[in-house]
Amino acid sequence: MKPYILSSCVITLIIFWQPLSLAAELPAGVVLDARQDVVRHLKDEPVSLDPAKAVGLPEIQVIRDLFEGLVNEDAHGKPAPGVAESWHSNNFRIWTFKLRKDARWSDGSPVTAQDFVYSWRRLVNPQTASPFAWFAALAGIKNAFAIAKGNMALESLGVSALDNTTLRVQLERPVPWFPSLAANAALFPVRESNLARFGQSWTAPGQLVGNGAFVLRERVVNEKLVLTPNRQYWDNAKTVLQRVTFVPVNQESAATKRYLAGDIDITESFPKNLYHKLLKEIPRQVHTPPQLGTYYYAFNTQKGPTADVRVRQALTMSIDRRIVAQKVLGTGEKPAWHFTPDVTAGFSPERSPLETTPQAELNAQAKTLLQAAGYGPQRPLELSLLYNTSENHQKIAIAVASMWKKNLGVRVKLRNQEWKTYLDSRNSGDFDVIRASWVGDYNEASSFLSLLTSSHSGNIARFHDDAYDAALAKAGSESLDAARNRAYNIAENILLSRAPVAPIYQYTNARLIKPWVRGYPIDNPEDVAYSRMLYVIKHDGGRR
Repeated sequence: MKPYILSSCVITLIIFWQPLSLAAELPAGVVLDARQDVVRHLKDEPVSLDPAKAVGLPEIQVIRDLFEGLVNEDAHGKPAPGVAESWHSNNFRIWTFKLRKDARWSDGSPVTAQDFVYSWRRLVNPQTASPFAWFAALAGIKNAFAIAKGNMALESLGVSALDNTTLRVQLERPVPWFPSLAANAALFPVRESNLARFGQSWTAPGQLVGNGAFVLRERVVNEKLVLTPNRQYWDNAKTVLQRVTFVPVNQESAATKRYLAGDIDITESFPKNLYHKLLKEIPRQVHTPPQLGTYYYAFNTQKGPTADVRVRQALTMSIDRRIVAQKVLGTGEKPAWHFTPDVTAGFSPERSPLETTPQAELNAQAKTLLQAAGYGPQRPLELSLLYNTSENHQKIAIAVASMWKKNLGVRVKLRNQEWKTYLDSRNSGDFDVIRASWVGDYNEASSFLSLLTSSHSGNIARFHDDAYDAALAKAGSESLDAARNRAYNIAENILLSRAPVAPIYQYTNARLIKPWVRGYPIDNPEDVAYSRMLYVIKHDGGRR
């Protein structure tokens, strides 16, 4: 549904939304299966179901079903009404959201503007220690950065409740895409009285009060999370699924076996070596559209051999990205010549020397750089490469380590850790090189490039460069697309020269989906898939 836009000489933008539902849309004549339940695969056990405590996709996939923000995403990734039924802006700097009066928490109480004020203040409160506190500052919310650093009071955050159903947001700079940012899980509301009552255990089944389309009925750690419809949800009448089960399986082969056995309906991925086999045997169930995400290696810029920029440059240059994308993976992935993926809206990257220079020449340059850093046959570079448990991560690590060994004589120790241990190592800086990935929180270049600014809590490499920070700040202050694009290209060139990270490939949204499961928004580049959009058609296929 497209917005109606009215403008005036004072450059006030008002957006009115017609009624729109993001629940399952049933085509005429469709016959539903009597059993409306779906099992969805997660790559790891969620660390927390608290929106302020989420650290990655395993948490966010579930949280999107349990909570709802001001704004949702439609099947193509465009902003659509959530708790807010409409919004308008004055020069893109002051945004006013009008909340729907029928928005309810799962305990039946109304969702109010004050709930968002409380939740956003909690997000940036240093005592919360949220991994996503940076997002409020990235979104430009007034004083968010200073508050997160402990330099200002929570009450100074640029968000206020004008009344129960009117929320005003003040930004430090114009942000035309702020409604898209408001769809991020970090800005989901939580119920203050619920947290006060149950404390640290408030996310347990039977205690979690959410405002999403589903409620948490059961959780068995490392086995399953079971969700059922939230009867208080404002659009519950259009929710078709009656049960959603998320199962954490970090081995893609194991998840695929369970899928083929009928135990899982939607996988988060599948082993790359099975791609052609699966495509031949179950072609309608294999999906690999582009995704707004980058797979990369981050270097420790603060200590160890990778603190030397020459070492980082050499390691980056000697990765043959075409081989990784086409041979090691071979399921439609594209080499990542920039940190920002190609499908990013409004970004036109300059061609990178990594793409235009023959790999043999890049390898020769890398060898020279490594020699200048003091490494060679008599003193080979030794380093560790850390990755979390996954067959694909292991395959890529082995391939890259082989390239470094062959091209530069580097001795690489591979370190494999389970997700939570990996996070501890990542957060403490216990690595030389670490496998990482980033899937955009919204479809704009700053979603990626801001990750490497000095103040970003997700800056795994602990990279600091004043010129880089300045380029991102300039991009954020520009209202014209062309000017922002120039600033983003400056930032990408700095990343190329300083090499805090080595982008390797651009993600595809590779997954398996049973043919009777319909409504999955496979063309959404951010892969935002609310379970309320799904339904199961009548079929004779294998059932659990």
